[in-house]
Amino acid sequence: MTGFWIDGREVDSLGNAGETQVGNPANGSLVGSVPTGTARDVDAAVEAARDAFPGWWETSAAKRGETLFAGSEAIKSAVNELAPLLTAEQGKPIGEARMEIFRFAHTLEHYAGMAKNLRGGSVPNLDSDPPRSGLILKRPLGVCAAITPWNFPLSLAGNKLAPGIVAGNTFVLKPASTTPLTVLRAAAILSAAGLPKGVLNVICGPGGSVGAAMCEHPDVAKVGFTGSTPVGKGVMRSAASTVKRVTLELGGSDPFIVMDSADIDRAVSACSVGRFFNGGQACLAVKRVFVHEAVYEEFKEKLLAKVARLRVGPGSNSKNRIGALHTAGGRQEVEEQVADALQNGATLLAGGGRPQGDEYEKGNFLLPTVLENVPYDSKMSCEEVFGPALPLFKIRDLDEAIRRANDSEFGLGSSIWTRDLEQAMLAAQRLEAGYTWINSISKIYDELPFGGFKQSGLGQEHGMEALEHYQLTKSVVLGH
Repeated sequence: MTGFWIDGREVDSLGNAGETQVGNPANGSLVGSVPTGTARDVDAAVEAARDAFPGWWETSAAKRGETLFAGSEAIKSAVNELAPLLTAEQGKPIGEARMEIFRFAHTLEHYAGMAKNLRGGSVPNLDSDPPRSGLILKRPLGVCAAITPWNFPLSLAGNKLAPGIVAGNTFVLKPASTTPLTVLRAAAILSAAGLPKGVLNVICGPGGSVGAAMCEHPDVAKVGFTGSTPVGKGVMRSAASTVKRVTLELGGSDPFIVMDSADIDRAVSACSVGRFFNGGQACLAVKRVFVHEAVYEEFKEKLLAKVARLRVGPGSNSKNRIGALHTAGGRQEVEEQVADALQNGATLLAGGGRPQGDEYEKGNFLLPTVLENVPYDSKMSCEEVFGPALPLFKIRDLDEAIRRANDSEFGLGSSIWTRDLEQAMLAAQRLEAGYTWINSISKIYDELPFGGFKQSGLGQEHGMEALEHYQLTKSVVLGH
């Protein structure tokens, strides 16, 4: 059993809640286990983070950046150890696991490089008689909590840890109960690379108990959460008890618009990657495709040809492009969304079932699925589809595409493919989403702020803006 990481060392739970087993989604085998945490463990982790905070705050920003950079290098050096572990517990293909680990390291490196840019400001001549001037000071919040999901266990943790740690905060991190092992190992690697004890603490346990205790703890100043919209609302309610700062990165149903002037080959490739990467289990995945009627048949034909070449199978085989879905329940939910669409008149174009064969029997596998004629009021249109199933919609013009795209409670990402600059800029302005890609794959950049509209989230991750969410701003008046 792998213990928690608290105060720079591996420890067992202080409670008696037993252990949580971590299974392999591809075959059901046991990957490992961790203690099941309790509120006592939350208290111990928060205490370690609280004790470490004064020393970490007093450490120069430049030194904090150097420490984070050393951690980034150590993570990259450990990719051959971490990637198989991530694939085993999460189910994604080994190539995608390696990409996630390098993505985590890149985020650490990015914010390490921003450390020397942390600064406040000044306002001279507030008054002349008597003379007064002003200072604007920035300081870290203190102990921060991070609650992260199972689909990208390491990279989504990095989105919170990197800006928060370089700004001078300390952390208690709770990964998803089904994917704790890679995160725990990464914490140990960062510690060995020089991160002081108590700056990063990792505990495991159910969201309803351990997560709630983190959100309600009086010594936690801020909660960063990534997960579903319903759970995010619960985090907000819990955090409100002590008026904590909150950033939420929640669900999405990202539209992908293809106009008649688009480069169809490039659009098809981006659509396939955007939908089926990580088995479609991504908040920013392409989830609804709106194609102009003049190019609809061409786009559909080329997309189906590409989907037919996607190999499904255990993520440990580097030739496979779609691994097992993370849980049996998640696969069933996608199957129900597909069934609902078909029962209400949709047409199945590809997939729609489970692959057959001995290597698939014990895993949560699902064929990449494409449908058309999906009703706009179906589950597939209205809910977040967290798996490899994609609806195609035919549209007459850009106005219809934008109207349909915005007809959702979500507003996370969006894409448009067109050679018409006026169309591109109109879509960029009117699409109700925190990110819009124009003639580009759905790729996140640390340089750009990322946050959802509507029920897709609150606050920003990435960019300079992420640092603001991990700092307090204080005004000082200087009399002369």
